[in-house]
Amino acid sequence: MATLYTEAIHNTRKTWFLMTAFLLVVIALGWAVSWYMDSPAIVYGVVIFAIVMNIVSYWFSDRIVLKMAGAREADKERDWELITTVENLAITAGLPEPKVYVINDPSPNAFATGRDPKHAAVAATTGLLALLEKSELEGVMAHELAHVKNRDTLIGTVVVVLVGFVTILADIFLRWSFWGGDSDRGGDSRIRVIMTIVAITLAILAPIFAKLLQLAISRKREFLADASGALLTRYPEGLASALRKIESTHIPLKRAQHATAHLYISNPFKDKKRDVFGKLFMTHPPTEERITALLGNK
Repeated sequence: MATLYTEAIHNTRKTWFLMTAFLLVVIALGWAVSWYMDSPAIVYGVVIFAIVMNIVSYWFSDRIVLKMAGAREADKERDWELITTVENLAITAGLPEPKVYVINDPSPNAFATGRDPKHAAVAATTGLLALLEKSELEGVMAHELAHVKNRDTLIGTVVVVLVGFVTILADIFLRWSFWGGDSDRGGDSRIRVIMTIVAITLAILAPIFAKLLQLAISRKREFLADASGALLTRYPEGLASALRKIESTHIPLKRAQHATAHLYISNPFKDKKRDVFGKLFMTHPPTEERITALLGNK
């Protein structure tokens, strides 16, 4: 029978599979561009540049995300309950105490960021603090600390950079093709035509596939953080109740950004997509599925 432990293991395996597929997309697109331009060095340059971009984003992602969200550092007097909740959970989880931030926004939401547990930060909106009871707030913060412990904050940043890089590379390649760029290689003209069609098709589909992988990874990490957070508090009902309350509030986040939407515990845009096609482009799994996974047959 499925448990929170088996769910965590299952989602971790799927996430690494998706991450591997993501890197293969980058390599495949780099190969297509290098073949079309008759320059084998391009594929190596693509991979190296992607790694460099990830390293740069590794150091500054937390500051950028907090700035984009309009977060302020939590005050010990005004935000005492939030700070002590995070402190206690961090001790229980064996994590360094993260920095705590508050976002002045009536929409209930929260996120975690940072390159590793020693440089992590968690943020909650004023709407979340006003809406939730103590056990529910503990469930949400345990969820965010699970993201920190599972290194989801780093994975999320890497995925964002890879999506952006794939999109830019594909756009450059398609523009080059449109304006008549071509290699002067010899060989069978039929093979060249076929390979050119393959390269252009890959350039068109790669950004779409990369975006779908980003969203799929985000949804899997949410399930894993839910399971890990419930294990931390030993009270999955708290997080389940918090998710119900957050879902019932239809106030979108004022400073919602598509680039960072997947970092939040709930979709900051509050848009609903329930059809099969629409679910492919959701940043978060449906709340009812998350609650079912938390509570099982309860």
